[in-house]
Amino acid sequence: MHLLQHLRSCRLWLFLSLGLGASAYGQPVSELLPSANGLALKVWVFHPPQQPSDTQRPVVVALHGCGGMYATVGSRKGQLSARHQGMTDLLLARGYSVVWPDSLTPRQETSLCEQRMASRQVRQSHRRSDVHTTLAWLAQQAWTDQQRVALLGWSHGGSAVLASSDSTQKLPPSSVTPDIALAFYPGCADALRRAYQPTWPVHMLLGALDDWTPAEPCVALAEKAGMSFKLYPDSHHGFDNPVGQVQHLPRVPNGQHPGMGVHAGRNPVTGPQAWQDVLDLLKTRWPVPIAH
Repeated sequence: MHLLQHLRSCRLWLFLSLGLGASAYGQPVSELLPSANGLALKVWVFHPPQQPSDTQRPVVVALHGCGGMYATVGSRKGQLSARHQGMTDLLLARGYSVVWPDSLTPRQETSLCEQRMASRQVRQSHRRSDVHTTLAWLAQQAWTDQQRVALLGWSHGGSAVLASSDSTQKLPPSSVTPDIALAFYPGCADALRRAYQPTWPVHMLLGALDDWTPAEPCVALAEKAGMSFKLYPDSHHGFDNPVGQVQHLPRVPNGQHPGMGVHAGRNPVTGPQAWQDVLDLLKTRWPVPIAH
């Protein structure tokens, strides 16, 4: 079964790389959630097919990176990016609902990637607020299985996983708390300096060649805070992107070597492995039947 699932994830990667990656599960529903400082937080909600609307199911709250949720070029422009849609479809096929909070466009931003850290107007405190606003909203939904909620974030969204789960920070009370949190290549240096301690189990998926958010601080954080992680060899930042190739991004100012840019792009071996690892971790945590 593990091999079959791995082949399915690889097949999805091939499908997306050919530019055919429209979701097989219909259009999402958008919701506006009242949030801090009068902000209306926009979330996109995807439900698995052929399930009654009030059937309780596991939910994955997915957190985009510094480039936002959406594809900016090509036939997918304005829709979820290939990586975001691909993972969403894998989760939907296994009976999970997926909720994407959009932390950028309600704040009049489209990308933070080429902004210096000190000048960013969207900070991790905002991402933490968005996560907990979404969790509070999920607590009110009849379809939420409140015992089976996960966070899943990439890069800046992976850092948001850390920020929203930090027991050293004051967190709002909620009847819904994540059962597990998964972070692809987060920035860990700040959490390491703050003596971060996770409120719930956190697992990190790290690229050994990442020069944007390097793995070393995350490995140190995991060892200090009792977290789990997996280090993927020969893998740059964004190694799980199902489309594109590794590129040098000279305009990104924040990285291991400031002023020299960073590298990001897919690894066709470790990317599908990491996606399968996500599915396996969730299945181990939530033993539910796989939809066919």
